[in-house]
Amino acid sequence: MSRPTHPKKEIEEALRHAEGHGWRIDVGGSHAWGRIYCPFKDVECRCGEFCITSIWSTPKNPGNHARALRRVVENCSTHRNQRDADHDAKE
Repeated sequence: MSRPTHPKKEIEEALRHAEGHGWRIDVGGSHAWGRIYCPFKDVECRCGEFCITSIWSTPKNPGNHARALRRVVENCSTHRNQRDADHDAKE
C-alpha cells in the first residue's frame, strides 16, 4: 500500500528523498501530517534523539521545511559514514 502524497510539492520531494535513503514514513499522528524514521539502529548514530522527525502539513514556509527534512536525512551520522566510505573507496 502506498502512502498518501503530501499536499506541498517541495515537502513531497523531500519525502521521496528520505524514502530513497531507506527512511520510513508514517502518515498521521496527533499534530503533524506524519513522521519520518531513521532506518539505522546504530549506537553511535548522532541522530539517536533525532531519529524521528515530524512532517508538518501546512508549514509557514514549505521550502524551508523541505530543506530541514533533507538536512535530517543527510546529517544522519550512519548515512554520512557510509557515504564517506563509498567516496573513499572510489578514490
